[in-house]
Amino acid sequence: ATPNEYELDISEGHVYEQILRPTGLLDPLIEIKDSDNQVEVLFDEAKAVIARGERVLVTVLTKKMAEELSRYYIELGVKVKYMHSDIDAIERNEIIRGLRSGEFDMLIGINLLREGLDLPEVSLIAIMDADKEGFLRSTTSLIQTMGRAARNVNGKVLMFAKKITHSMKEAIDTTTARRKFQDEYNKAHGITPHSASRNIEESLHVEDDGEIYKRGKNLEKMPASERAAIVKELRKQMLEAAAQLEFEKAAALRDEIAKIRKL
Repeated sequence: ATPNEYELDISEGHVYEQILRPTGLLDPLIEIKDSDNQVEVLFDEAKAVIARGERVLVTVLTKKMAEELSRYYIELGVKVKYMHSDIDAIERNEIIRGLRSGEFDMLIGINLLREGLDLPEVSLIAIMDADKEGFLRSTTSLIQTMGRAARNVNGKVLMFAKKITHSMKEAIDTTTARRKFQDEYNKAHGITPHSASRNIEESLHVEDDGEIYKRGKNLEKMPASERAAIVKELRKQMLEAAAQLEFEKAAALRDEIAKIRKL
């Protein structure tokens, strides 16, 4: 896991890196491509990945680009969906499950490639406009995004840019150093990397006092006490999911809790 600024702050510098994986998997290879023709280059790269039965994740900077890129690739015959902040945890879980099960092959989003997404079927991560400095292209965000390709033995990251920013360089240097260490360790101990494996979960059902909590329910008109009860139940389920190493489900529940607390 890659700590964010807040986590680094409260840990007061006491950070321990877990670099080696039980699967022997290495951090992904990284390639930098010119962003002038990023859409066409990604299409060619994605075709090869999809032909192997693997999946593609694409991160863009705006909702508009996610929608337009999705429409363009659909016209070219790619099975693709996009995901954005308006989609709640339950629907997002359905989309992620669809990607893993092969209902479609490419998922495009803005801030969806964060920790908590454990997708062994994904072997290619594409970071569009990687040189646009900001929160979504910070060193930490880039490292976390690239890490989504570290669940597959063929993991690779494409960074589309016109220049290499400070954040890009730091992220690339960190990932490359980890990969070198992992490779040397594997060779020294006779370890052959293999892709991670995990079951594809059923649809996410969030329960509250025996009733199914549905996203159609009008939370804004709900009494604060009832919302608090839902948050309490969701938090319980989130902790249980994390304890069972169901990080995808735990992350979805965490995001749903955050949305309710903002009301």
